[in-house]
Amino acid sequence: MNIVDLTLTYTNSFTGFSKETSRTIEKDGWNASTLTFYSHCGTHMDAPIHFNVSKQTIDKIPVSDFVGKAWVIDVRHIGSKGILKVAHLPNEIIQQFTAGDSLIFWTDWSQYANTPKYRDELPRISEALANWCVEQRVKMIGVEPPSVADVKNIEEVTKIHQILLKGVVIIEGLTNLEKLQSNCVELIALPLKIGEGDGSPARVIAIEKY
Repeated sequence: MNIVDLTLTYTNSFTGFSKETSRTIEKDGWNASTLTFYSHCGTHMDAPIHFNVSKQTIDKIPVSDFVGKAWVIDVRHIGSKGILKVAHLPNEIIQQFTAGDSLIFWTDWSQYANTPKYRDELPRISEALANWCVEQRVKMIGVEPPSVADVKNIEEVTKIHQILLKGVVIIEGLTNLEKLQSNCVELIALPLKIGEGDGSPARVIAIEKY
């Protein structure tokens, strides 16, 4: 069994996150920190209320939607500002895909985390691919960039999120996909259970069984 952590590490150099000392062993008898974070920073998950698709918040999404078989799609050739299309899904995966499976898109984009390029030139999901995911009942869609769509184009980012969030759990900000050795894994993505949350940082892992 190979277990790979697909989660970015949160540090004070990470956009949208800060960690400050709250207690120390010397002064208080234990170490503790105060954490402050933007709900969509780092490796995170979106809830339908994020774009008013429905009133469902992150704490109301069934936990069964956070676990399942996922297909890893190698689209590293897409590059900056590339558009991910249905045509990029290999026939062998389409033939084996069943409703409830998930998709992970390997763009190698996490190497640019915390740089302007990470947000400004991200590859993104096409409208046709978003619709395909909903029609085929994809459970989760995972991407390396901080968004499934161009965050600088409000029309595009709204449209793609509103399509996907009709039935697909969105995971953004993945990393370490190059450590996977197969194109089919067990994906586990667990957000913090934040009441009325529009999204949440998440710990995401992939399990490969041999």
